Amino acid sequence: MRRFDGNGTDRGEILPDGSRENNMENETASESSAAHDHDRGLAYDLRLMAVKFMKRRRFLHLAAGVGFASLTASLACGDDDDDDDDATGAATDDDVSADDDTAGDDDSDGSCSTIPEETEGPYPGDGSNGPNALEESGVVRSDIRSGFGDASGTAAGVLTTLTLTLVDTNNDCAPLSGYAVYLWHCDSEGRYSLYDLPSQNYLRGVQVSDDNGRLTFTTIFPGCYAGRWPHMHFEIYPSLAVATSAANKIATSQLALPESACNEVYAESDYDSSAANLAVTSLASDTVFNDGVESQMASVSGTVAGGLTATLTVGVSA
Repeated sequence: MRRFDGNGTDRGEILPDGSRENNMENETASESSAAHDHDRGLAYDLRLMAVKFMKRRRFLHLAAGVGFASLTASLACGDDDDDDDDATGAATDDDVSADDDTAGDDDSDGSCSTIPEETEGPYPGDGSNGPNALEESGVVRSDIRSGFGDASGTAAGVLTTLTLTLVDTNNDCAPLSGYAVYLWHCDSEGRYSLYDLPSQNYLRGVQVSDDNGRLTFTTIFPGCYAGRWPHMHFEIYPSLAVATSAANKIATSQLALPESACNEVYAESDYDSSAANLAVTSLASDTVFNDGVESQMASVSGTVAGGLTATLTVGVSA
């Protein structure tokens, strides 16, 4: 039985031999003393074993709590380290990244909008106002940096790979396969082949969308000329077979290029006048993009030295 003093303090339990066992909060006897006490009988041994068991159980419980708290603190520190690593992994000065909120890629909820109808401008080369590159053999090509047919010139400038993804805005943004896109734009000095450069036809070409609605052009980053924001023109045709005249197109539009990418590119020597022209141009003052550019702003990544990648999802009311 247990014994309490006059103040109500627990003085321990009286063991079978009359001695008093210390409270379970105190240390047990040393191993040598335990060996000597083994001779006190089975009842004593059982009691001693029970006390040790309870102390060990309480110790493990406390250790588990400490261990969990330590582990939690360790994981929290690890998360902070990871965040620091992410923060220090920012793009270098040579990295052109412009995947901003205005880029015209698919929305996260799978919605898409029809690309705005825009003017083809004065230099289309589609037969609507003179020359027609669409009738020329060799216009269907992915790499449009050099001329085709009798033309042999090559446009200088920063390598840019453009991928367009055509989706059907009337069918849950399903990819449009087998559609043809005619792309054209100015060179690094703001000049258009067939017009400013009548003997050249570079930076013009046609590609057909694959099963995923995608098509790709290898070109250069266009320059910036007075009065216009940096851009590219394109026309969409329902098939390659009818992509021979502007009369058969189902959409005409333009894509815009991000200012951050333009600033990086226009520091290059091939773009002598572009930086000055861009400095006095804005999207708000542009005659095409001043009504909004959300679905026309391409996403651009990569480096000027290694080449840029531009992408745009184009919604078509097919």
